[in-house]
Amino acid sequence: MTRVLIADDNKIVRRMLRLVLARMPDVSICGEATDGRETIEAARKLRPDVMILDVRMPQLSGIEAASVVKKDLPKTKTLLFTMYSEFVGSKLASASGIDIVLPKVEGAAALVGAIEQIIRDESTAGK
Repeated sequence: MTRVLIADDNKIVRRMLRLVLARMPDVSICGEATDGRETIEAARKLRPDVMILDVRMPQLSGIEAASVVKKDLPKTKTLLFTMYSEFVGSKLASASGIDIVLPKVEGAAALVGAIEQIIRDESTAGK
C-alpha cells in the first residue's frame, strides 16, 4: 500500500484529490496539510511514500517544503500538482527534490497516471 500525504491550501482541491485517490486500490491517504510548515510536520510524523504538493501555500511554498522533507525523508516521492507548473523549471524541481511536476489542468487522469508510475518505479527499484 502506497501512503500519500496531500498538501494544498485549497479545501476543494484536497477533497478532489481524496476522491481521486480513494479509487486507487493500492493507495491510502495518510494525512493532509494546508500550508508548508504543516506539510513538513506531517511528513516527519507520518513518513508518507508520496507527497502531493501545491506550489503556492501559506508559510512555505510546496517547493520549500519539498526541499526540507527530502533532506529528512529522501525516499519520499514528491509530486508537485499545481497551476503554476510553467514557473517551476526542471532545474528548480530537481534541486528541491521534486520528482514530478504536473499541471492541475491535466486533471485527475494524469494525476492517477503519475502516481501509478511512482508505484511502478518503487516496485521495480533494486531489481
